[in-house]
Amino acid sequence: MKIRNIRTTPLLCKFKQDYFWADGVTVSSPVVLIEVETDEGIVGIAESGVGPTIEPMLAVLHDAIPHFIGKSVFDGNKMIWDYFQSGFKARGVGSQYRFFSRTMSGVELAMWDAIGKGIGQPVCNVLGGAVRDKVGYFGFVQGDTPEQLASHAAELAADGYPALYVKVGRSDDLDVAIVKAVRDAAPHVRLRLDANEAWDTLRALRMLERLKVFDIEMMEQPVPGIGGSDALLRLRGAGVPLSADQSVYLPEEVFEMCRSRAVEAIVLGVHETCGAMRWRKAAAIAEAANVRINIHGIFETGITTCIANQIGATVPNLDDANQIMWQLLDEDLVESPSLKPVNGFLPVSKKPGYGFELNRDGVARAHEAYLKQQTWKQV
Repeated sequence: MKIRNIRTTPLLCKFKQDYFWADGVTVSSPVVLIEVETDEGIVGIAESGVGPTIEPMLAVLHDAIPHFIGKSVFDGNKMIWDYFQSGFKARGVGSQYRFFSRTMSGVELAMWDAIGKGIGQPVCNVLGGAVRDKVGYFGFVQGDTPEQLASHAAELAADGYPALYVKVGRSDDLDVAIVKAVRDAAPHVRLRLDANEAWDTLRALRMLERLKVFDIEMMEQPVPGIGGSDALLRLRGAGVPLSADQSVYLPEEVFEMCRSRAVEAIVLGVHETCGAMRWRKAAAIAEAANVRINIHGIFETGITTCIANQIGATVPNLDDANQIMWQLLDEDLVESPSLKPVNGFLPVSKKPGYGFELNRDGVARAHEAYLKQQTWKQV
């Protein structure tokens, strides 16, 4: 199968309610829909997870697309890194591995979908086979006030989620009030927190001391990721297990984080690594160090959920409470299957490719929203 065309459609997928976290308030997810069409008429579908604006990523994608046309869809790994070497790094942006990875991830991932559809197999089989028949996710607690968050936590616990995930890093007393309210509302679930790099070392130590009385299973990236493993190592005496997120994007950074013994888990998404091959490479590095890998959710749609569910199913050291974010959207782009976890788990699809049907009307509405653009909200 050779690539005949690659289509990019910029989208803005609105949230059903404001999303409150350490970095402010977010109201929508900006993504680029990627469709790789082969000469056999097969279309592989994925999305590129993006940052605050779509336009720089579109510019790179449109520059890259001619390098792929007419080449075999089975050569995706080589094509992407050939383009990185000659079309991206050679122009003086070699240090921008993270931006490149998020931009080109949708192309790599869409090619796997095309391959799976072309041979009639789910992507997990193409990658060597699943080691589990379902993937676990946490309940993502949403709201602004402690009361709102507690109410949602109670609903998620009643839905059978064994683990809940709560954003902190907004202000110290508010954080404590939020965690206490959630713990009171859901006393028997595992509880994980994410401060999204909001604290320096001293403040992180102080806050971990205040919060650990609520039986915290894991604290995700409480200090700035730019500090790497050293910044997390300084918190090892706090008595709360740690996971790295913004500290780690690339397999090489996974190696350093595992070597340092700074964390018990690494939170990493398929967009950060530039797709399935390097995400699984990163997971293998973590497995060798007996460290769990956790699927990272960024501002994305159910397309990424389907993708990550297939790829994550192939990894032995996958965590049982991974991140999921499609449910934040007012309208998801996946028509089927249902992506609502049952007791915190989603089955691994056995349909060809990633196994989803796209909501084309929803795509059209999200593209219209992109043309009007509002991603962030002033507070």
